[in-house]
Amino acid sequence: MRTFTAHFTLSLFAAVGMLAPATASAGVPEDDLIRLKDLVHIEGVRDNALVGYGLVVGLAGTGDSSRNEPTLQSIANTLTRFGLRVTSDEISSRNIAAVIITSTLPPFISPGDKLDINVASIGDARSLLGGTLMLAPLKGPDEQIYALAQGPLSVGGFRYDAFGNVVQKNHPTVGQIPGGAIVEASTTSHIVSQSGNVFLLLDSPDYTTAARAADAINARMPPIEGGNVVRAQAVDASRIAVRLTEDERFHLVSTIGTIEGTAIHPDQAARVVVNERTGTVVSGGDVRLGNVTVSYGELKVSVSTDYSSSSPILVGQHGHGFRSTALPDVDLDVDEVAKPAVTMPEGARVSDLVIALNKIKVSPRDTISILEAIKRAGSLHAELIIQ
Repeated sequence: MRTFTAHFTLSLFAAVGMLAPATASAGVPEDDLIRLKDLVHIEGVRDNALVGYGLVVGLAGTGDSSRNEPTLQSIANTLTRFGLRVTSDEISSRNIAAVIITSTLPPFISPGDKLDINVASIGDARSLLGGTLMLAPLKGPDEQIYALAQGPLSVGGFRYDAFGNVVQKNHPTVGQIPGGAIVEASTTSHIVSQSGNVFLLLDSPDYTTAARAADAINARMPPIEGGNVVRAQAVDASRIAVRLTEDERFHLVSTIGTIEGTAIHPDQAARVVVNERTGTVVSGGDVRLGNVTVSYGELKVSVSTDYSSSSPILVGQHGHGFRSTALPDVDLDVDEVAKPAVTMPEGARVSDLVIALNKIKVSPRDTISILEAIKRAGSLHAELIIQ
């Protein structure tokens, strides 16, 4: 009877939670609330990298040359499996290429499911266009086989050469096979620790966001052990520990769904990201400036040279010992363009500064230099990230 009552209580609690999600962000508009599902991931749930070695056959003379001994040895070993005894010295085909196969094994995948794979040449093959990957095992870091790959390649490029002329598009030595690997073994994800906790990991670690997430979970999930133990506690800026009851561990899927559906208002750190290569400036809307004045000027130096010819009269009369001379005429012009100063009051945003600089026609690269100078002056109240 106790088991039935506990199960009924959990189901009723989950249903009420889905209808009316609790938050720890009182007074915040609903549009500004974000689900924990979009902010965190669960410790123990992760992807696993797979890698393998194989041969791509059926190439139109664009495969590896005879200088690649590993490729020749692989061909000989493959033919041996079919009862053919051929040495590597007897192979001269350029229709085969050695490749490395990579893929990602996601969590909660089952044997028989299919994976997308990427195939890349490791020899001197010119192109993998039109090739077919032979059966190749994909292994994990533990050297266990988790998938088998095979199939025709899809190459998003080409390469044609004749008489020293080459026409190439994209990278023809890399290809993909959608659904080209079949899963043979799955991995085990350990979500609940031995102490009965589930750990949530913030995608962007932040102490304030972690504290708000813990408060929201505590408001949604009742305490246990007579109300003396809270459910969630922020361990640090990135980890939130959530303690589960025995019945919740038994119904783990619905419990995780309840936790992921909790909505909070995440805190955002003030950052300004600039890319000097492309001249891009990205900043959050809450980045503030101190009282600052920016004076910007532009100095233009122009040097032009004109040449004139000096031909003595004696050249036309005698022509011996006389010749024309080119005389340079150098014109140096210095122009300093004065632009009005920009004054930003206390509490102004970076977006306001950028708009003001655009009005006086400041280039994006000069805008980046100005932001760096404002940061050094102590008037940019944000982290400046330069890429």
